[in-house]
Parts: sequence; C-alpha cells; structure tokens
Amino acid sequence: MNEIKNQISALIFSILIGGLSAGEPEPIQFAWLTDTHIGTSTATEDLRRAVADINSLDNIAFTIISGDIAELDIDGYLDTAKVILDQLETPYYIIPGNHDTKWSASGTRKFIDLWGDDKFNFEYENIRFIGIHQGPLLRMGNGYIVPEDLYWLDSVLTQLSDPSQKLLFITHYPIDSSVSNWYQFLDIIKQYNSQAILHGHGHANRAAVYEDVPGIMGRSTLRRNDPVGGYNIVSIWPDSAQFRERIPGQETLPTWHQLSIEDQEYDVTVEYDRPDFSSNSDYPEIKTSWKYNTGYAIASAPSIAGDYAIVTDGGGNITALDLESGSLVWAKQIGAPIYSTAALGHERVVFGATDSTIYCLSIHDGTPIWQVKTNTPVVASPAIHQGIVYCGGSDHLFRAIDLLTGRVIWEFKQVEGFVESIPLIHRKLVVFGAWDGNLYALNTSSGKLKWKWNDGRPGILYSPAVCTPVASGKKIYIVAPDRVMSCINARSGKTIWRSDRYQVRESIGISEDFKTIFAKTMWDTVVAYSARPLKNTLKWAVHAGHDYDIDPSAPVEFGGTVFYGTKDGYVFALNADTGSLRWRYRIGVGLVNNINPINANSILATSMDGIVTRIEENKPD
Repeated sequence: MNEIKNQISALIFSILIGGLSAGEPEPIQFAWLTDTHIGTSTATEDLRRAVADINSLDNIAFTIISGDIAELDIDGYLDTAKVILDQLETPYYIIPGNHDTKWSASGTRKFIDLWGDDKFNFEYENIRFIGIHQGPLLRMGNGYIVPEDLYWLDSVLTQLSDPSQKLLFITHYPIDSSVSNWYQFLDIIKQYNSQAILHGHGHANRAAVYEDVPGIMGRSTLRRNDPVGGYNIVSIWPDSAQFRERIPGQETLPTWHQLSIEDQEYDVTVEYDRPDFSSNSDYPEIKTSWKYNTGYAIASAPSIAGDYAIVTDGGGNITALDLESGSLVWAKQIGAPIYSTAALGHERVVFGATDSTIYCLSIHDGTPIWQVKTNTPVVASPAIHQGIVYCGGSDHLFRAIDLLTGRVIWEFKQVEGFVESIPLIHRKLVVFGAWDGNLYALNTSSGKLKWKWNDGRPGILYSPAVCTPVASGKKIYIVAPDRVMSCINARSGKTIWRSDRYQVRESIGISEDFKTIFAKTMWDTVVAYSARPLKNTLKWAVHAGHDYDIDPSAPVEFGGTVFYGTKDGYVFALNADTGSLRWRYRIGVGLVNNINPINANSILATSMDGIVTRIEENKPD
C-alpha cells in the first residue's frame, strides 16, 4: 500500500514538474538541513548521504543549514562538517546552534573562521533569507540573541531597498520563551513582510506560530526509525511554500506542511506576554545604583579591585569602570571576543581571549604589560595566587605564568579536553575540570599531576568542566551535569561521598568560614551541606523561587547572605544560616553571571544582556 502511495505521489509530482515546462512558473526550491550533530555515532555518514542526495537532484537552488552542526566544537568536528558541506554543488548558507556555541573550545571563533560569519543575509528571486543564531554563548541557559546581532538585524531590515520585500528567517531555536529575549526578535520582524521562521532544535517536522508569525521546525539529518536519515525540500511558489521530507537515495515524501505566501501586516498593537519586572517593587529597599551598557554580550563575571570594576565582553572589550559611579575609566579593544573573567592582582589585569592569547594589562590605564600566545583560543578564566597566574586552555595545556614577567613557569600537557572554568588553588594544588570528563589536581610548583578524578559516567557532556570546585580542609566539592554533588579527598583524589538527592548541576559555592557548601539545583531549590563531616550532612534545603534554572552562576556568601543569579535575569539573596529568601531583584532578561559582592549592602553583576549593574540594599537606620 505504501509503495502504491509513493508511486502516486511521484506521478503527481512529475505531472506538476511537467506542467512547468508548459509555461508554469518554477518554484524556488532549496534543501533544508538541520541538527547534523557531527561527532555523534552516525552523523558523518548521515550528512554525507544527504549531501550526495542533494547533488543528485535537479532544481535545488541552494541549501540552508539551521544549526547544531557539531555535537561540540572540539576535535575537528566542525572541520569535518565543512569538508562534507563544501561538496554541495550549489551554494549553502549556515548558522550555528546551541551545541556549536555552548560547548565551544574556540568561543565560537572556529565557526566564523570556517564559514566567514555566524549569520547570513541574501536575496533569491525577490525573497530575502536572513539567518541568525541564538547561542547560548558558553554558559548554560536559554537561547539568547546577543545585542550586537539584534543591532545587525535591525540594520539589515532598515536598509532594505524595498521595505515590503517578503522575508524568510532562519534560526536554530523556536522563537518562543526558550529564547530569553524572543520578543525583541519578534518585535523587530513584525514590522516587516515576514513570512515565516524556519528552525531546528527539536529534530522533528512540526508547524507552529510565534505571536502570529508562522514557524516551521525541520527534522534532523540524523537517522531515527529510518536507516538513512533525512532532510527537507522546500518549494516556494508565488502564493505558497511546500515542505516535503526527503529520504536520501529513496524518495521525496508527500507535502507535510503548506505555508501561504502573501503580504503580511502584523498588528503591532496586540499585547503579548513579556518579561515582568514588577516583582522588584516587592523589595523597595533594593535599588539599582548604576548601570553600564557595553552593547555586547557578557559571559563573564565582573572583577573588583580597589576603586575599579573590570568587565570583559563578547565584542572584544576589556573595560574598567569606577566602582562608585559606574563611569568609564578606560577601555581596550583587542579585536576578538573575550569570555574569560579577568583575574586581578598586583595592579594588573589578566584574562584569556579567543585570539589565542593570555593578556596582562595595567589596572590603572589598560597599558599592555605582557602577552602569552597559546595554540588555540582561550575561553578559560585565570586565577592569581602568590604572584603566579594559573590558566587552562583549549590546546590541551594548563599553564603557570609569572605575573610580573609573563614567563611561562610550567605547562601541563596532558589535559584531554578544553578548559573553561576558573581553577581552584588549595593546599599546594591547582584543581580544575575539563570537557573530557575529568577533574585534575596539579602541584602548584611543578605542574605535575597529583591525581585525576571522574564520576565514572561516560559522555563528555557530563564533565565537571564549568563550575570552580570549592574546598574545605582535606575535602574538595564539585557538581556537574550528571546532577550529583561529589566530595573528593584532596590528597588522594578518591571519592568520599556522592549525593544525587537534589538535582544539582554546575552551581556550587562555599561560605566565608569554609564550613558550609551551597548549591543551586535545577528545580527551584538551594541546598546547604556541612563541609566538616565525612558524610553528606544536610543543613537546609529551601524552595527559593527561581523555578527551573540551569544558569551556572555560583552561590557566593558575604556577610551572612548568599547571592546567585538565574538564566532569566534575576539576582537572589538568601539568609546563609537558614536559606530563607531575603530578596530577589530582576536586572534584565539574559543569564546572570557569577555575582561579586562589594560590601555587606552592595553587589556587582553582569548579564548576557551586556549590562553591568550595581545593586544596593538601603537598610533602614
């Protein structure tokens, strides 16, 4: 029966195509691939098969690939994708997905180096195709369209020679609340003749509507129940677009979705749900002292030394602000995105950048003091201890550098993955995780490996690579995407205990007196454990009200208050002794990085929105 249906569908299609030769207008026809995930078991073969199949078809004008090109940006996975996609005999246009930007050893630089950009804008037969990605950049959270890309999008659209031109947008995420600032994108495109948003992420063919804008999700090229994978062919006629699934080397299935192509006028006066800041009025004692907008995504925590606040951003800027007023003191542009939190010491600022360099600048005016070139981009953050800079890299090296001279003291060359986090310095050990499943402990003086630990669970994505470990006495604590808290013997690297009672992820901190371990869970709960016993002794667990949250912002205790940020732009403050909520305050809609307390009544925060915020608690006299 299925064979008869397929023969009938093929006959109908051949009749339609045959009709074209009699003078009917030809459709715009393109191939649409998404979620290729090179690095997973069958992905390379599935993509090769899809590319060969596209080349075998007539009337394919171009190909669009809508993200998650690789499982991770490591080990040449993106290079493999590039080699295969370059075999396409017609042009192709590509954007990254969350796997390409979140788990990126290059800080997304590799993608741009290979394909020239991480977005696209082209016209084909009077229809404009615009592709833009939604991150997230290195830090785990919702998708997020960075400020600089929104500026780009607005610029492209305002410069259209024909403002009524029909537009098709290509994203990776669905443009809904899974993208923190989805509404900013929709508010822009609804001012124009936007026909639809084509996206991946869900690995299945599905139609949706995003605030009146049609949305179409495409299937992954990866094989599912079928043994060969698949993709979509999109045919755009003057009044409609048809979406058909293609099984490489076999058949094109009947149309699974048809989209009307017509002039669109969206009612921009209709009100939709938007992020709500009204809860800030519940805590009138909490105020914003000042804000500074960098204009670029910030994926690093603010650093504080004396009167200075130091901030890095995705636009390649290192900025010094006056801590009291928020006014600009100095700024330097290095020409490559910076996702490293700056380490400060001896009146110097040290950070890594995606131009494969570790920089040291004067804290007073940004004057360069020294540079250390690495073999690959640096997305890790350094730590300074007793005049030595400790910093991991994406080149399978961990370095100790003399802070005063920039001389490399030693290199540990056996890191199996790339390093992203700030290392812990504890009892002559430097401890850090990497995206290889391992936690490493090196001798601070020699760089020799003391021990290597992993949780025994296979899969790089479960690595203890994001959070900085914390330590108390002879014990080191770590949480990871395996959702288990682990206590490790600092001397031997042996596991003392592991607890999966709460869904912890990558957010862990320690009290000022080193007696209490704090961890934020994925499901609305913050927990506190005693750091002293050799068993997991829970002090308290509270529902703080942050709902589902995967932001790796670490709980930090200062003056009896525990502070942390969320993926939705909130800062929470809890009583360190009881866990009770003291206040919460929303500073934006993007992910909040690690909080940096200034004093008992004031904190400094950065967010993916690109904004630096100082918050004050005005306590009554």
